[in-house]
Amino acid sequence: VQLVESGGGSVQAGGSLRLSCVRSGPTHKSDYMAWFRQAPGKEREGVASINEYNATIYAPSVKGQFIISLDVAINTHYLQMDNLQPEDTAKYYCALCQWPCRGFLFEHQYGYWGQGTQVTVS
Repeated sequence: VQLVESGGGSVQAGGSLRLSCVRSGPTHKSDYMAWFRQAPGKEREGVASINEYNATIYAPSVKGQFIISLDVAINTHYLQMDNLQPEDTAKYYCALCQWPCRGFLFEHQYGYWGQGTQVTVS
């Protein structure tokens, strides 16, 4: 399995970005794809997760601001981030939790990780 992120960058406060993560390798409908982020000096935290049944879990800090989605046909999941604020500045990672998985945003459940993409909000 390989995960490759793209879509990070620098934006001004109030702006939007969409991150993408392309997955290669075998899939299962109940796998969960997720986004995590790590800000400088802080621990990595879960942001959102989704499976092919469109079951989603969001961290309370991003609910209503970020939307996770999945395009099954191209094995890609996305994170639409709106109204970005400086506190959203972090390196964002996509991750895979293979079935059986309940999709909770705990790092140890995710066995595969992308290389990360930087998001900077000023």
